[in-house]
Amino acid sequence: MRKPYLLVIIALLSCVSTARAQSAADATAIKQTALDYIEGWYEGNAERMERALHPELAKRIVRTDAKTGRSGLGQMSALSLVQGTRAGGGKSTPKEKQQKDVTILDVFENAASVKIVASDWIDYLHIARFNGRWVIVNVLWELKPAK
Repeated sequence: MRKPYLLVIIALLSCVSTARAQSAADATAIKQTALDYIEGWYEGNAERMERALHPELAKRIVRTDAKTGRSGLGQMSALSLVQGTRAGGGKSTPKEKQQKDVTILDVFENAASVKIVASDWIDYLHIARFNGRWVIVNVLWELKPAK
């Protein structure tokens, strides 16, 4: 009597759709998007930065006032990131300090979460396949503690 139940369970499990893992091409494109963003910043290359971003990107940081303890949300747009990059961005960061560790945390269908450990901050990126291209739509970031 156990055998029929086992066969039913196996049949059901085989029908359950699993999360679609990224293809090698997707993983490469996602990582390249993240690298265009961080390397574009360090190079002062506005074209690379712009290529990596969705035009409606929101980059945010939670800042807490030391005196009041109240938190506020700082925000940058795609345009402000591109303009900041064009103005020199991270070019003042010496090459030996240009950390750009990219880790793909998760991918499902057309959405990916990526972590970048940079020289002075950590970015958590939401990257989406938009019109066939992987672009950054959200960034939540945090400054590293001062040493």
